[in-house]
Amino acid sequence: MASKMASCIFCKIVKGEIPSFKLFESDKTFAFLDIQPLSRGHALVIPKVHGEKLTDIPDDHLAELLPVAKKLALATGAQEFNILQNNGKGAHQEVGHVHVHMIPKPNPEEGLIIGWPQQKTDMDKLKALFEEIKAKV
Repeated sequence: MASKMASCIFCKIVKGEIPSFKLFESDKTFAFLDIQPLSRGHALVIPKVHGEKLTDIPDDHLAELLPVAKKLALATGAQEFNILQNNGKGAHQEVGHVHVHMIPKPNPEEGLIIGWPQQKTDMDKLKALFEEIKAKV
């Protein structure tokens, strides 16, 4: 993990080794403007501790992510926005460090554009899945 941290672009941003447009910083959280934005005000909120996926980050290092994303949404004046957090390359994660996107959606052409491929529901299979997951929570 140390070598991943050493080469992680977001870890370098947190350490100040790579410049950023820092919007917020606390002991556990760092937020900055995305340099390849989908819309005006697109920002990233990251835990300072390195971890590739949400499940790799201790809960206490996740506590500020959504409140900071909310502050950024308010600060941009976005009337509509998306909060996005991807885990793994197959789920469209580009940087291997947990990050939450706050993406203003000012119009249909800017911001996040998403598909939602819904699947038909088999209620018996859904009930079995419910029981399986509930038993583990």
